Amino acid sequence: MKKRSHTQKLMERRGLEDRENLNGSHEDILHRVAATAYELYQQRGREDGHDMEDWLKAEAFVKSQAAH
Repeated sequence: MKKRSHTQKLMERRGLEDRENLNGSHEDILHRVAATAYELYQQRGREDGHDMEDWLKAEAFVKSQAAH
C-alpha cells in the first residue's frame, strides 16, 4: 500500500479524491484549488511565502484526479 503524503490526506479531506466532485464548472474547480491551497497555508501556521507552492500542489492534485 502506497503511503499518502500530508498534502494528499488534506486534499482528500476536502473531498478532492472523489472524481464526481470534479464534474463542476471551471469556476468550481478553481474554487476547490483555492480552498485547498488556503488550507495548506493554514496548516503551515499561516507562514507567508509559499503561496505559489501551495497553489501548484493543489492544482496538480485536482488535475490528476480529473484525468483519471
